[in-house]
Amino acid sequence: MGTYINKGNSEFCDIVTHEYVDKTSLIPLINATLNSERRYSCVTRCRRFGKSMAAKMLCAYYDKSCDSRELFVGLHAEKDRSFETYLNKYSVLYLDVTSFTARPELRTNIVRTIQEKIITELKDAFPDVKYNDNSDLMDVLAAIHAATGEKFFFIIDEWDAICREFPERNKMKGDPDSVTPTILDEYVMLLRRLFKTQDSDKVFAGAYLTGILPIKKYNTESALNNFREYSMINPGKMAGALGFTHEEVETLCERHGMDMNEMERWYDGYRIGKASRMFNPYSVMRAIDEEEYRSYWTTTGAYDAVVTYIQMNYDGLKDDIIRMLSGESVYVDTTEFLNDMHIVRSKNDVLTVLIHLGYLAYDKDAYECYIPNKEVADELNNAIKATAWDALVKTIQNSKQLLAATLSGNEQAVAQGISLAHDEHTSILAYNDENSLACVLSIAYIWAKNEYVIHREYATGKGYADLVMIPRRNVSKPALVIELKFNQSTDTAIQQIKRKNYPAKIAEYTGDILLVGISYDKETKQHTCRIEREARVLPQ
Repeated sequence: MGTYINKGNSEFCDIVTHEYVDKTSLIPLINATLNSERRYSCVTRCRRFGKSMAAKMLCAYYDKSCDSRELFVGLHAEKDRSFETYLNKYSVLYLDVTSFTARPELRTNIVRTIQEKIITELKDAFPDVKYNDNSDLMDVLAAIHAATGEKFFFIIDEWDAICREFPERNKMKGDPDSVTPTILDEYVMLLRRLFKTQDSDKVFAGAYLTGILPIKKYNTESALNNFREYSMINPGKMAGALGFTHEEVETLCERHGMDMNEMERWYDGYRIGKASRMFNPYSVMRAIDEEEYRSYWTTTGAYDAVVTYIQMNYDGLKDDIIRMLSGESVYVDTTEFLNDMHIVRSKNDVLTVLIHLGYLAYDKDAYECYIPNKEVADELNNAIKATAWDALVKTIQNSKQLLAATLSGNEQAVAQGISLAHDEHTSILAYNDENSLACVLSIAYIWAKNEYVIHREYATGKGYADLVMIPRRNVSKPALVIELKFNQSTDTAIQQIKRKNYPAKIAEYTGDILLVGISYDKETKQHTCRIEREARVLPQ
């Protein structure tokens, strides 16, 4: 067993002998592509979404140097008719690019070193093959195939680590129009040499790349356009292959006595293709191990990058971040991004990067992004504090004070708080727009998301309440039903809440309920508030 060729199955053995959530459904999907024009796959997800575990699983399954049958007993892959056909049938090349990017001494020679390390092992494994003295990696692989008929399955884990770590171009001193090849250029040339030459299909039965970013684009063309890409934005048939589904997390919660509602609140929310309820697997397992719900995944990196991106001064970016923090979704065009974290040219590029990093989730049907869960929302709040967004930091502080004023029944302070949010977050042209003020109401109560489940236009059976806030489990605070009126009294707002019996709809979730009427006068641009407390209304 080697470091780069035929590593064996020991790493996957370590995974399955502990608590393993069965993700072997990926194997039949890859089997269906082998030795076909679809043999090259690039599956990208954000950090800690199970990419490396999947790569180790594929290594154990295809590696001909070991017998992995027992590792797959009872798992999904074993039931597929292709399982026996490809089980331990190939020589597997396995490259973890981060094992090289993490070594500063290799910085300038990283691509050459990668080739040399793999070539050395290949020549040791196939000593009877004749090689030319100046052979590169593809020459060596082609020579082995020509002499033995051997076909390889190549796994590259974190393929884009070099793209993320090293800049795009190095300009020559004194000549700004000239460039010298960089590490990234050399790396892309190596990948093209491996996977886009006349020998590629002869040498490789398949290739499987993992990373955070899809294949890099040069202008409008992918550097490796023969790869099928499955990303956070376009996951295709790989949608459920990485990450935990709702059903998988339910099973884990039942087994370990964990609260499913808290799991959903903290780690759910990713909509990846047809898998509409995807959880961050790293955080779920850490919460089970620690028996505590808190941020785990967001401590594993990328924080500095997020701060850099969200403070970029692109028009509308701050407004979109505020809207998402208040629970809304915003439109994003993901098509122009060049899949390069160093080339970010617009608000859409920033939002697209954050989707790939996992800080935003993406609804492909609506072309919208949003904040998936509390873990990510907390991290974005922390990132905002580290930026120059003083106004947004103040908005969050004002929201905390507004909630306190609402719960204490301070009507004047609530009216002032809503008026302040209205002034700060509504343009002059849209100042008197009813929908605009309704959105501002959500923004004004951003802080409440920490303790409440917030619903806009909440269906009650007899109409829609403008804003309903239901306390989360173990939060001993009243629910809030907020009704907004234009050019009508706050009494009218309270009466509508009572007449349509909005509280009856939420009484099963909570104890006391605060009825909050907000009135806005379009002529005077003044806000007023009235608050009443209503005892628990038992459901009929």
